[in-house]
Amino acid sequence: MMTNYGNRLTQGQFSFLPDLSDAQIKAQVAYALHQGWAVNVEYTDDPHPRNTYWEMFGLPMFDLKDPAGVMMEIDACRKTFANHYVRVTAFDATRGWETPRMSFIVNRPVEEPGFRLDRTEMAGRVQRYSVHSYAADKPAGERY
Repeated sequence: MMTNYGNRLTQGQFSFLPDLSDAQIKAQVAYALHQGWAVNVEYTDDPHPRNTYWEMFGLPMFDLKDPAGVMMEIDACRKTFANHYVRVTAFDATRGWETPRMSFIVNRPVEEPGFRLDRTEMAGRVQRYSVHSYAADKPAGERY
């Protein structure tokens, strides 16, 4: 059984683990680059589980061999968007795959407001559920 202590946002790999150190992030990026995957850095202030399209910080890093370049981009994104979620995504462009193969969060805001589960009762005793992010109660740019 997995337990989410502290109600942290759980998206991507390593979500239930403590935050990765820079050395651990660098090791994961090195693995992705060794596989030939393109790596990019993304950020958002709306971490809804269905919000899969985060803002890109720069362009994807194709043909990069050294993880130090990705770490520079991560550090720059963390400085620019210190109170946002920042994640690293590795994309496999191999014919037949063409999909994200790795994704994990490398920065979180100090306070994570969490989510609310709304239940709506429909006809015939049917119940519909939706997830609402407390962060989205404020306008963009003022969420954290």
